[in-house]
Amino acid sequence: MAMIKIGIVGLGLMGGSLSLALKKHSQDYYFLGLDHNELHCKEALELGLVNEITTSLETLRKCDIIFLSIPVDGIISVLKQLPPLADECTVIDLGSTKEKISLSIPSEIRENVVTAHPMTGTEKFGPTAALENLYKDKVVVLCDLEKSGMHQQTIAKKLFTDIGMNIVSMGAKEHDRHAAFISHMPHAVSYALANAVMAQEDSKSIIALAGGGFRDMSRIAKSSPNMWEDIFRQNKNDVLKAINSFQSELEECQKMIENEEWDKLNEWMLDANSLHDILD
Repeated sequence: MAMIKIGIVGLGLMGGSLSLALKKHSQDYYFLGLDHNELHCKEALELGLVNEITTSLETLRKCDIIFLSIPVDGIISVLKQLPPLADECTVIDLGSTKEKISLSIPSEIRENVVTAHPMTGTEKFGPTAALENLYKDKVVVLCDLEKSGMHQQTIAKKLFTDIGMNIVSMGAKEHDRHAAFISHMPHAVSYALANAVMAQEDSKSIIALAGGGFRDMSRIAKSSPNMWEDIFRQNKNDVLKAINSFQSELEECQKMIENEEWDKLNEWMLDANSLHDILD
């Protein structure tokens, strides 16, 4: 069987983990990596995440499949720079926002592209953060599928199924609205929590008193600022709506505490408990 050539643009957590997951499933893949960070390229080769490094998008046109696992602004830039592609080449972006990416794809390669958002990740980044099972049993959202070619749809669904993901399809605009509440706003809250604590507490007190709850809530504040700046910019309106909704709930909590409305506060917290009836 001929080797399937896969290009990965961005050799960090998402791209590296994807390589490991696909290698676990099949030995029929040859990975070509591209990353502007020379250290990432060196580490990706040493860790066996890719077979070869390239510095040119032109080289990627020979790939059967191209994954774009870079910040969302970079995804748009690369899509606009890609050379003409073979009809059966499949390009899959892994960005956390979808509408602007979907609308930015040049018409001549629109059928080549599948816009996807794997709902997974950690606060760590770089090739050394790659995890073989990062994608397993997680959801991947495929957006605006009707704009992708049938071959590309089939390839994307097979690849994500092969690495153990559960596929959900929806429009890019709908995705961004949901992602703002479920993914993007919680990151803003975590950054705000971390900054609020650091502004009020010295490092010794934080180390001495920080328990599991604080560590869990502040963990994602370790995420890449460059990546999340791009996400907040691309999904600005939906993120602001989500933050406003969160602020309203926090203000309601504040009022109940100020007014010593303890029964009402208890009911409010019980309502929040029900979230994990859905998640657990």
